[in-house]
Amino acid sequence: MTQLTANKIVPNLLTLIPTLPDDSIISRSVYKDKQIKVILFAFAAGETLSEHTSSYAAILHFIEGEADVTLGEEKISAEKGTWVHMPANLPHSIVAKTEVQMLLLMIT
Repeated sequence: MTQLTANKIVPNLLTLIPTLPDDSIISRSVYKDKQIKVILFAFAAGETLSEHTSSYAAILHFIEGEADVTLGEEKISAEKGTWVHMPANLPHSIVAKTEVQMLLLMIT
């Protein structure tokens, strides 16, 4: 696992999860300090992150793939480049339509 500290660089986030088994969701912690926690997620096509909430505000940045995202009552289609800000305690879920790589930034 690559754990970064201040002033470190990841040349290509996609190399942190080199292979994704079918029927799986994988996460890799990228960075953590007092203000932010950064996690890279990879979803196999068809995988679901069921509805849940977080006590932290967060940003979802979709790096690869396509997914259906539910944010409270709102449903959106996310694709490469989609950026979403979520306030704390908002119920949300993700369904990967294709293989997806997504960066989660939790504002702590």
